[in-house]
Amino acid sequence: MSEIPSAYDDRRGSSAQRGYDNRWKKARAGYLRKHPLCIMCQATGRLVPAVIVDHIKPHRGDMVLFWDRNNWQSLCKWHHDSVKQRMERGGLAACDESGIPTSPGHHWS
Repeated sequence: MSEIPSAYDDRRGSSAQRGYDNRWKKARAGYLRKHPLCIMCQATGRLVPAVIVDHIKPHRGDMVLFWDRNNWQSLCKWHHDSVKQRMERGGLAACDESGIPTSPGHHWS
């Protein structure tokens, strides 16, 4: 079943246009070598390999924020695709260095 792209998808461009090119692939691989575990799993005492370098604060096309390594975190696919997406949709995307949400209204607080 194919999905019809939304107007938002049309506006945001391809992954390469958003910065996810060969330079990103190399930076991502290096970051995951140095930070191989999902920080959200670690916060709950589990050691799960990370496969995604996530932007803690969504960059929304801001290339300075995109390349700011202080804005990167290692996540497993499950945390990235579920917990992190819900946090962003709910306005709760800010996390500390360990991946714990900093919003006082978040259920982990």
